[in-house]
Amino acid sequence: MPEAIDVHVHPSTEEYLKPALGPFTEATEKYFRTSIPIITIDEMAAEFEADDVLAVLFAWDAETATGLPPVTNDYIADAVRAHPDRFRGFASVDPHKGDAAIAELDRAVSELGLIGLKTQAGAQDFRPDDRQFYPLWEKAAELGIPVLFHVGTTGLGAGTPGGMGVKLDNMRPIYVDTVAANFPDLKIIAAHPAWPWQDEMIAIALHKANVWIDLSGWSPKYFSEPLVREIKTRLQDRVMFGTDYPFITYHKWITAFDELGIPEDVRTKVIKTNAATLLGIEI
Repeated sequence: MPEAIDVHVHPSTEEYLKPALGPFTEATEKYFRTSIPIITIDEMAAEFEADDVLAVLFAWDAETATGLPPVTNDYIADAVRAHPDRFRGFASVDPHKGDAAIAELDRAVSELGLIGLKTQAGAQDFRPDDRQFYPLWEKAAELGIPVLFHVGTTGLGAGTPGGMGVKLDNMRPIYVDTVAANFPDLKIIAAHPAWPWQDEMIAIALHKANVWIDLSGWSPKYFSEPLVREIKTRLQDRVMFGTDYPFITYHKWITAFDELGIPEDVRTKVIKTNAATLLGIEI
């Protein structure tokens, strides 16, 4: 039984970082005030084992918008097969690839055993509520998997002229609200506290029971007062622990979280059981 389930983890490997970050690396490291280590999947598994954390790893495909090659779903599936006690995996497909994206998502779930779909509307340059992408959300609902949408600002391109082309508007939570309304059977994870639209995200999660929030990408010491209040009360069953590793580590995140005064029963939900329930992970 793991101590925690981290629902937002990027492999800190050369195979992931080079195609996923590429030219965004310098800006991302500056944004998170960190230097990203390059390690192997085996070394990563050992790190998560030492912390007794089960990690949800993400594939990455933003090829149309960035020109960078994908981090394949097969790569993530291989990591999960090699370390089933430490890893689960979310697929990634490029929404602009249309029918090919739908077919790849079907393969990633049905054949490779991945358990969700990761998107990043800024890097992939799309709006979740654009109806041309609805067939992809329909396929995810049919497969019974959650779709993770990045909401709020991003370290990708942060602090550079033009933000390296990344449009923050694509990541407004209100567009995810439209998807949640039109696909009530689709489980949606809104990744990150969603600044500068934190209250908008809280309102959506309170209104739409098919929406969860992952708390990754921010040290909890920066969480807004309304967010902390809702974690303790009305949203205690629909918020989940995530780090955004390797940009934020488990120890940095959990130390700050434990200073928020979260009741122990709620802490257990946030750190482990909410994710286990949503993702069908036996703990």
